[in-house]
Amino acid sequence: MGLLMILGGVAGAGGAIAAAPLVLGAVGFTAAGVAAGSYAAGMMSAAAVANGGGVAAGGAVAALQAAGAAGIPVAAQAVVGAVGGTVGSALATAAALLI
Repeated sequence: MGLLMILGGVAGAGGAIAAAPLVLGAVGFTAAGVAAGSYAAGMMSAAAVANGGGVAAGGAVAALQAAGAAGIPVAAQAVVGAVGGTVGSALATAAALLI
């Protein structure tokens, strides 16, 4: 079970890091800005209403848009990879217990 857990973690980490930019684009955080009518546009609208008309600099929407426009910084990639690796290991362990 140890090797399966390690392989699941590696696959989960790599998959999460590779998928993150694709997911950001799919929900509307693009290099050209927030896509009209997208999930990202809804988030931006809700954030603007909550902040009295503007999106707060350094907030979640601003950080996601920055990542969608310029790419995900290395520190954020490490966090995404750690979460993906943890999920991958957990799924691999659960699968091994069911076999």
